Amino acid sequence: MNRKKNIHVDLCVIGGGAAGLSVAAGAAQMGFDVALVEKNKMGGDCLNTGCIPSKSLLAAAKAAQTFRKAEIFGIKSAEPEIDFAAVNDYVRHVIKTIEPHDSPERFEAMGVKVVRGAACFTGPHCLRANDMKITAHYFVIATGSRAVLPPISGLDAKKALTNETIFNLREKPDHLIIIGGGPIGMEMAQAHRRLGCAVTVLDIATVMPKDDPELAAIVRGALEGEGVRIIEKTNIRRIEHGEDGVAVRMEKEGKESILRGTRLLVAAGRAPNVEDMGLEKAGVQYDKKGIKTDARLRTSQKHIYAAGDVAGGPQFTHIAGYHAGIIIKNILFKIPAKTDYAALPWVTYTDPELAQAGLTEAAAKEKYGDRIKSVSWKFKENDRAQTERLTEGMIKVVTMKNGRIIGASAAGPGAGELIGLWTLAISQKMKIGAVAGMIAPYPTFGEISKRAAGAFFTPSLFGDKTRKIVGFLHKLPL
Repeated sequence: MNRKKNIHVDLCVIGGGAAGLSVAAGAAQMGFDVALVEKNKMGGDCLNTGCIPSKSLLAAAKAAQTFRKAEIFGIKSAEPEIDFAAVNDYVRHVIKTIEPHDSPERFEAMGVKVVRGAACFTGPHCLRANDMKITAHYFVIATGSRAVLPPISGLDAKKALTNETIFNLREKPDHLIIIGGGPIGMEMAQAHRRLGCAVTVLDIATVMPKDDPELAAIVRGALEGEGVRIIEKTNIRRIEHGEDGVAVRMEKEGKESILRGTRLLVAAGRAPNVEDMGLEKAGVQYDKKGIKTDARLRTSQKHIYAAGDVAGGPQFTHIAGYHAGIIIKNILFKIPAKTDYAALPWVTYTDPELAQAGLTEAAAKEKYGDRIKSVSWKFKENDRAQTERLTEGMIKVVTMKNGRIIGASAAGPGAGELIGLWTLAISQKMKIGAVAGMIAPYPTFGEISKRAAGAFFTPSLFGDKTRKIVGFLHKLPL
């Protein structure tokens, strides 16, 4: 790591998470002189406390569930013996396996000057990191976000779990209470239930509120079928932490009750990391939602960019990577590239998975009214799904009346993989006929996309008009 007291570079990146690492790697490999400042762990939230540990835990939980479901295949089912500490070891092992890809050594080998410490601007073109002064032509702020605790009476930040601490558990909670029914809350609910915990999810509104309600209901039903208790539209009045666990005092429909558990996970929101960075001295505008940027991700200082969660937009690792590409085009190639979220995909990695790209049916109706059309296909009509007994779920596609695809939702096995096709279709402004006409390998889950697309044409294809045309053509001589 760089130990010079003062350095000048073409580009200084603040934050070694998904966005910052992608910008630093891309710029360095293009010949830019790059400095990367990181005060905590390289890899950021995704590697250390987000995507990687959560998906690893879900994978372990799915393996446990396989034991319980084997009987449907003619194999004797059994309740698995779960070593919770060993599961934690597995999660740590996955992180350690990926760590070298994000390590200081790898980036220094690319020519990046890696500086460990907290960055603080002293002016628009200068910052300090510990005792080092760094000046640069361009800056990229990619400091990410963090879990925040809601203002609930009695809630103790030292005793409540967040995504930053739950993956450190070595002992299985007997009863895990989760506040928040978004992706993190629902994924952790299913994972811990499958690993032998009693689980209750509490939400002030409804779970998975950003997804299509019809498909979200499928996922909710699956989790409840496995024993996850979900309580929606409840107001939490007070949290009481004790030696043996936690008590949640809540009110629902005018009735008060107390829910007792052993551990509490709070998954009810995140805040951008904008504090103690001297943004005022740099002339960079921000608010509680994050740093204010234009469509090119430039801040109020045009040579300073913001990327990833701190930029105040969608908070996904793939968006961080997308932002990095936009910034590379702007800084290195002088191409005025702009963000476009029309085809934005996201996935909740429960089992079944819940995926979305573009507009939901409700959002499309709100924007376009009766100018849209939706079609769907159920997994139970798919032969591959039948062979694996994974028949719960469906895919729904939303188009304009002319067939242009504007959204797709999927709930089912591998929904996150299926949604990629629709993301491409939306981004390229394709019509649904292109998907209906593709050749899909048989038997695959991917055939569901083709079937759903074909359903768009079913009413006209098998209608009276078409039957009359076929009848007329049949009478023609050979």
